[in-house]
Amino acid sequence: MKKRNKIAAAWMIALVMCSAAGWLCVARKSEQTASSTASSGTDVSGDTASYAQEQQIWLQDILADMTLEQKVGQMFLARCPQEDAPAKAAEYHLGGYVLFAEDFLGKTSVQAARDIQKIQAAAELPLLIGVDEEGGSVNRISCYEAFREQPFASPQQLYRQGGLASIRDDTLEKCDFLQGLGINVNFAPVCDISTDPADYIYARTLGLPARETSEYVRTVVQAMAEKQVASVLKHFPGYGNNTDTHAGIAYDDRPYEIFVQKDLLPFSEGIRAGANMVLVSHTVVKCMDAQMPASLSVPVHQVLRQELGFSGVIITDDLYMKGIRDFTGPEHAAVQAVLAGNDMLCCTDFEVQIPAVVRAVKNGEISEQQIDASVQRILQMKLSLGLLPKAETGEE
Repeated sequence: MKKRNKIAAAWMIALVMCSAAGWLCVARKSEQTASSTASSGTDVSGDTASYAQEQQIWLQDILADMTLEQKVGQMFLARCPQEDAPAKAAEYHLGGYVLFAEDFLGKTSVQAARDIQKIQAAAELPLLIGVDEEGGSVNRISCYEAFREQPFASPQQLYRQGGLASIRDDTLEKCDFLQGLGINVNFAPVCDISTDPADYIYARTLGLPARETSEYVRTVVQAMAEKQVASVLKHFPGYGNNTDTHAGIAYDDRPYEIFVQKDLLPFSEGIRAGANMVLVSHTVVKCMDAQMPASLSVPVHQVLRQELGFSGVIITDDLYMKGIRDFTGPEHAAVQAVLAGNDMLCCTDFEVQIPAVVRAVKNGEISEQQIDASVQRILQMKLSLGLLPKAETGEE
């Protein structure tokens, strides 16, 4: 049997074994078995190392068998289209979809879960399905009574009510809520530091200084990891008191020392806690790169990779935001985002941006080795979330 058929067959088996509500796959069963064996006192270090090696070989086989178009498609977390979402996910080999409030309007939980299931069933590889369910002013689903009696509370409200214990309980409940719909990525926690209610970002933050915000971020990331819902640290390298990049280009004039002393600390704590992804903002951070928005900046990504030591998936903020659209066109934005070091691009214009990135690889502007490195990280994250089936063993 060819590799392509093996991969497709394994994914179909995983689909059958997944629950329609939560899409919890075979990989989780393997992890639970390993955990149970370890807790019994049996020495499993050799078996664990062997299993990890098998998984890496399995991922490399998947990557080696992918076409350039399939690999580039995996790097796009696209705005879910209103029509033909399953077909387009398959046609463009998308890495995933991000859903917004209008995608849940007028639906029940059963209907929403069924729609997500249809999208997953059409995909050759399992999709990341993400939302912004931060709590408070940004809730995409719980804002509707059909899904939850009350919207999820803001981090500030939860912290006032019960400190980190309330934050943790809320995060666990939120993960169960999202998984019940088939959602496996939540664009949270917000790592930005703001103590001034006049700041644009204030309402979405914990509203407290760096130490407390770092503790909050660690708590959320660890709770999400327990539930195998991907966490996304945002908005790197820290929003500060800047204006809304949804509305236009924003410039950050603060010195680098401020970032080291304050803004980078919650991100560092989240990375140490095992965050899956880091989202990079569109703010032009002059002390790091005075020419490019952070999401398109090589120096900003070098800070994240080299100084903070992040080895997971880096994703842009939505490239459809005016902070980017006022700066450059969609095709150039996509190519530059990859060149800057992003593994995934959050976007709306994927139907023109995916071909643009493919062309850039074919003409030598982007190396295929860089594409491979990004896709390897994406596949590794999907595996860690229990979305990919376990490695095959034995001969056919």
